[in-house]
Amino acid sequence: MKNQSTNTKWQYLEARPNSWRKQLYIKGTRIKASVIYSDMIVNEMTEADALYNWDLSLEAIHEIIEYCQTHQKLLQAEAVEERRRLEAKGVMIEPKIVTG
Repeated sequence: MKNQSTNTKWQYLEARPNSWRKQLYIKGTRIKASVIYSDMIVNEMTEADALYNWDLSLEAIHEIIEYCQTHQKLLQAEAVEERRRLEAKGVMIEPKIVTG
């Protein structure tokens, strides 16, 4: 498998230099690794489900899981920052409760 140091070379993941985000994306796409990982968790997908749904190799799915599990602090910090940025633009995050 890969070296666990901070200099890990990911085969299927890459940085997006023009993004404020530091998390990695699927190479050649605009898809964050965390999107696929979250999709797997929320929808209770197996690895086989994910590779079929996302048209990725099993090795890529394994790499995404490893990356996301070992970078939880970064992913959580970026989720908080994304929420802050959306709220600053006036985007409603929580559903509005209508009573009537």
